[in-house]
Amino acid sequence: MLARDAKAAARAWVTNHAAAQHGFRGAFFHGSINEIPDDAEIPPTSDLDVVVVLAGPIPPTKRGKLVHGGVLLDVTELTEDDLRSADQVLVQYHLAPSFRHPSVIADPTGRLTALQAAVAGGFADRRWVRRRAEQALEKVRTGYRLDAGAPFSDQVFAWLFPAAITTHVLLVAGLRNPTVRRRYVAARDLLTEYGHLNLYDPLLDLLGCARIAPGRVRDHLSALEPAFDDAAATIRSPFPFAADLSALARPIAIDGSRELIVQGNHREAVFWLAVTATRCRQVLLRDAPPDARDRHAAAYRALLADLGIAGFVDLQRRRHQTEAILPRVWSVAEAIMDANPEIVG
Repeated sequence: MLARDAKAAARAWVTNHAAAQHGFRGAFFHGSINEIPDDAEIPPTSDLDVVVVLAGPIPPTKRGKLVHGGVLLDVTELTEDDLRSADQVLVQYHLAPSFRHPSVIADPTGRLTALQAAVAGGFADRRWVRRRAEQALEKVRTGYRLDAGAPFSDQVFAWLFPAAITTHVLLVAGLRNPTVRRRYVAARDLLTEYGHLNLYDPLLDLLGCARIAPGRVRDHLSALEPAFDDAAATIRSPFPFAADLSALARPIAIDGSRELIVQGNHREAVFWLAVTATRCRQVLLRDAPPDARDRHAAAYRALLADLGIAGFVDLQRRRHQTEAILPRVWSVAEAIMDANPEIVG
């Protein structure tokens, strides 16, 4: 499907469904769809992110993924208090890129359109670029606490996400979209363009996948498929990422990882594969019968073992490794900001 047709389907969903919601204040496209030309194809391994803006509190249950007009939408909600001013948006590295280009779907008050224009006008100002990159850097440092008393899956996330957010520091500095699943591909392309590719393998080393063989990644993906299906079928307890473990999300989590491997990006597939495997493990431990839990435990341990993780001590070591590389990451980020001709001021 072409991007313009996918956007039309999203607009129709907003008009027919979201606009009737109490406190509706508008909606906008979020993420990579804002950088895809209208005549480009949307791959089946991608969804289209829509943010609905509400006047009041956010409902406790996220809408998540849904299909409308043949398009997989991922719907998030924000309050209008999150979007009070351009300055408030310009410092948020995940949010500001969605206002860099015209992205408004619906705007009954006119505020979103004015906000988008103001953010676009200041997006490339060096002070805002630097503050967004600093926000990403701070998230690496303090966004995830490694707690010896926490469940092991929480400990794993306290290693995985800080390690991977190092790529966002660089992408933000380069005015690139801080994408989620394909962040390592995007970071490699950026580092290549600016002559800093020698930083790339050290970033992969933080995940333990710089030297992993393609066959091992394929094996781990094959083992993840039945774990994903069991988790999707058995999830019962409230889980903030339930939509990412649903049948609708399977083309992204499983097929999207396979696509990366086929393209020769097996190392770049590891991050989201490990995230998905850990989320599946969380659901299986809480909601699945003992036979399903046991059936997938060895595969999960094997994945972590290939990444050099056997227990808390290994996670501690990786966190220290991540913290130690941050000065180098920041030095490269500053060099990119200095060399980027789009950045002004």
